[in-house]
Amino acid sequence: MNRGIATALLSIGLAQFLKIPIQKVRTGKWDWGVFFETGGMPSSHSAGVSSLATFIALKRGISTIDFALSTIFGLIVMYDAQGVRRQTGELSIRVNDLYEDLDRLEKQQKRAELHEEKEEKIKEVLGHQPQEVLGGALLGVATGALSYRISKK
Repeated sequence: MNRGIATALLSIGLAQFLKIPIQKVRTGKWDWGVFFETGGMPSSHSAGVSSLATFIALKRGISTIDFALSTIFGLIVMYDAQGVRRQTGELSIRVNDLYEDLDRLEKQQKRAELHEEKEEKIKEVLGHQPQEVLGGALLGVATGALSYRISKK
């Protein structure tokens, strides 16, 4: 397999795995399901693109088109992770709150009508806070540099 791809995929997997103990510290509970969720610390998107750009920079040099492409691609991904996707997550929180408000109003008015209960909320954690993107980027730089050092041996 291409070493750059392997480095990026390893970095993504490592970032997703690190979310588990970080969640344990925050909540006091082990939640292995967080491995498959989007959002949270560190950003696996940022880790993946940063590790790829770092590996390319060290392997091929910063003046190559490979590095330019990976860097611009990475910046777009990180901007999207903390911008558009984060805003979508915040909108989801508001939609879920609105549903709960409507549900409370219906119960207070004690309508005889039955309404369909919503079984699951819209996923609220889609994007990242800026510090989560930075954390993923730093993890990616470290992973990319380590991968380069190992490949030189």
